Amino acid sequence: MAIGSSTKRGNFLRFLGVWTIQGLWVSLTAAAAWIAMSSTRNQSIDGWAVVGGLIWLLGITIEVTADLQKSAWNRQHKGRFINVGLWSRSRHPNYFGEILLWIGIAIIALPALSGWQYLGLISPVFVTLLLTKVSGIPLLEKRAEKKWGDDPDYHRYVERTPVLIPRLSAPRPTRQAG
Repeated sequence: MAIGSSTKRGNFLRFLGVWTIQGLWVSLTAAAAWIAMSSTRNQSIDGWAVVGGLIWLLGITIEVTADLQKSAWNRQHKGRFINVGLWSRSRHPNYFGEILLWIGIAIIALPALSGWQYLGLISPVFVTLLLTKVSGIPLLEKRAEKKWGDDPDYHRYVERTPVLIPRLSAPRPTRQAG
């Protein structure tokens, strides 16, 4: 088939669209870090770096722990929803961790920014909006409702468990799914 054919062109345009959106996603997500790294301002480790580093560390710890818990759960309870560990405190703790780590990076970058560079602070806002309004949570919540919507245990889990920000108190005991 010739490159100019409508089938190839349609596929190419779809590929180009997906590729462009992914490039925009990466650019906006990493904007604060990239701008700060290219800054000519001489920065030392200060309170911003310590606070940002601690928030980043908390975020990456939550994200990795949640992902490991879900992987272990899925090996033993394939097809069941997870409601243990961090998942008993938030329905999307991995996304909460992801958001925190980008907030941490933006805080670390803050002292190095000036003028137009403050636009880099869109990074954690973009990640938060993407995960909470566009692709992450809305799609997964819809898929979960379709998959487990008839399960009363799942409905109790949804009623008692925050969507994103984990509750600090221990959850009340409920029947464990699976």
